Amino acid sequence: EMAVSLSLQSLGLVLLAAILLQTIAVAVSFVYFNRVLSTMQETFSRSSVSCLINANLRSDVENSSEEKKGDPCWQVTQQLHHHLEKTMADRFQKEISTAMRNEMTGAEPSRTSGVRGVPLPKVAAHVTGVVSSTEPPTADGNDPLISRGYLGERIREWEGHRGLSFLENMELRGGELLVPRAGLYYIYGQTYFRLPSSGEAEGGEEEAQLVQYIYKKMSSYTVPILLMKSSRSACWPRGPEPGLFSLHQAGTAFLQPADRLFVTVSNVSAMEMDGRASYFGAFLVG
Repeated sequence: EMAVSLSLQSLGLVLLAAILLQTIAVAVSFVYFNRVLSTMQETFSRSSVSCLINANLRSDVENSSEEKKGDPCWQVTQQLHHHLEKTMADRFQKEISTAMRNEMTGAEPSRTSGVRGVPLPKVAAHVTGVVSSTEPPTADGNDPLISRGYLGERIREWEGHRGLSFLENMELRGGELLVPRAGLYYIYGQTYFRLPSSGEAEGGEEEAQLVQYIYKKMSSYTVPILLMKSSRSACWPRGPEPGLFSLHQAGTAFLQPADRLFVTVSNVSAMEMDGRASYFGAFLVG
């Protein structure tokens, strides 16, 4: 019985020693392979960075010979080049598609005001001459300048809804455009004149002074403020045909809510109120 007991103890010690040796071998192998893997990763990273630093992507792509295709550096730069090319092509295609869609639908790119990313509301107006009227535009009479506060004769009849005219977030009252929002506005106007023939009378040709004014009227100030002025001298025609002349002007001005814009001319009775020749407008730009 003692012999059997000794044999079992010896067998247990042998098995324990074998397990211990196997554990040590696994631990040593794990440490060894872990170091080898770390060394390989570091070497690959350094080589990849070196490829990116020293490589010329364009020349590498153009000179893609059979010898270079087996070079790891060439493969890295080739993959990077394709990735950059695909990213840029996708972005360019997206921008082109958006621009084409806006062009087809008539949409305008969003404008921004002082706050980045905040769209600027559409505020615009284009009013035209009243083509249906056979009478000359309504004038203010012969009131002196001191009682009116402005030069010329006011044009009180504009069309704001038909033909080429439109009003977007602006109102037209008595020939005046009402400003709804503070900001920088682009203001423009054109007036068209038809001067009748003076005949073959003696005394030579006479000159007519044609002047166009654009005024701003503020609620806090009683006298209108002259924003811009355009003028020219025209000779009265002597032949059978009338003389045709136009005045055009445009500019920018900072306007406040409730400001009013209106147009005056020196010879309102000679105006041709064709909507394509006589017009007036403004729109918010910033």
